Amino acid sequence: MRCFKAYDIRGRLGEELTPGVVRTIARAFAEELGAQRVVLGHDPRASSEALSAAVAEGLTAAGCEVLALGLCGTEEMYFAVDHLGADGGIEVTASHNPMDYNGMKLVGAGARPLSPEVFQAVKARAVAGEFGPEGTGKQTAVDCRAAYVARLMSFVDVAALRPLKIVVNAGNGAAGPTFDGLAERLVEAGAPLTFVRMHHAPDGSFPNGIPNPLLPENQPVTGKAVLAHGADLGVAWDGDFDRCFLFDETGAFVAGEYVVGLLAQVVLAKEPGATIVHDPRVVWNTQDIVARAGGRAVMAPPGHAYLKAAMRQHDAVYGGEMSAHHYFRDFMCCDSGMIPWLLVAELMGRTGQSLSSLLAARRAAFPSSGEVNFKVADAKKITAKIAYTYGAQAEDVENLDGHSFDMGAWRFNLRSSNTEPLLRLNVEAKGDAALVALKVAELSAVISAG
Repeated sequence: MRCFKAYDIRGRLGEELTPGVVRTIARAFAEELGAQRVVLGHDPRASSEALSAAVAEGLTAAGCEVLALGLCGTEEMYFAVDHLGADGGIEVTASHNPMDYNGMKLVGAGARPLSPEVFQAVKARAVAGEFGPEGTGKQTAVDCRAAYVARLMSFVDVAALRPLKIVVNAGNGAAGPTFDGLAERLVEAGAPLTFVRMHHAPDGSFPNGIPNPLLPENQPVTGKAVLAHGADLGVAWDGDFDRCFLFDETGAFVAGEYVVGLLAQVVLAKEPGATIVHDPRVVWNTQDIVARAGGRAVMAPPGHAYLKAAMRQHDAVYGGEMSAHHYFRDFMCCDSGMIPWLLVAELMGRTGQSLSSLLAARRAAFPSSGEVNFKVADAKKITAKIAYTYGAQAEDVENLDGHSFDMGAWRFNLRSSNTEPLLRLNVEAKGDAALVALKVAELSAVISAG
């Protein structure tokens, strides 16, 4: 059971993840939750359909009714759990992981993440392999897409949209068919949007590469398509489309922290004074936008379980991570890859501005470095050295995700990767891009010295 990670299941096929393993996990999940009805969906990976069938076997052996969505995105599973009043849900997906991986995302009733205690109890039950009497559950095919699309449409004011051409890159993941359902509804509602689809058909062999638009080498294909088609906006998704990545009309990739700021601006215009949750890596742009709009900014550790808990605790209307996960109170506090681009298109319509012009002032006011990665032999030693060197000079230090140091005119976050021997650095400043470059060079020298 090495496939159990912090709050989901991921593993290498044939070694850490097999049909037998996922069958056991599914049965442990159902019995630990006392579930009677569980929603099940899967992404288009070549291994996902067979693994989904094994999950269904485990759930029915626990006596569950399996509400089978078939091919869908993770957020469609989240929605269906809530919409159908199910006791939990499972999405078989490895999102943007390499071809030889797959996994499972698990939620309880209301699409709430499993608590760490329950997640560990599921693991313990799966490891022990001790189950109750064999059940005789059943599997029922369900289709919630129309209701899901209707929920998406509730987030956007179609009357505020203006004519836009939008390039959409589904990366041969799960997004294509779902997007088509949404696009059809937008046209019916009179939205003046036209779309250029690329890599649209789900294909588990990923002929155009693993869909992970966060990787710099994967971004030019969408950016070039925006330019080639004279589009106003580009949108790309990962494999299970719970992350949304944007490109402006110049084909430039929009860094996640600026997308968080844009979405905070949109939702605060609709709900003045609301609370916004954000992760701690790059924060000043978001905090400034929230303050100007009269809202309240709350920092929370990254990761969907933590962001969703913080949103519920503070009754936040929106939560954003610079990794491109965006959470909405009125979407079960869950992350969606479809709602963000709708809201940005609405903002462009309301302001009459291009995306690059909406971002220009924000980038100038709060320039940031983007994430800089360093392969290191001893991350703890280097982190301790940085903390000793900069900690005494810092105006504030917080440790929600790695270590963040507020140096007054500039700020940086340094954190270790959970999966690789890497240190990840983000630097931001107040109106001084040269200072960002200077401090990245300075910190790089310290880190490289070991």
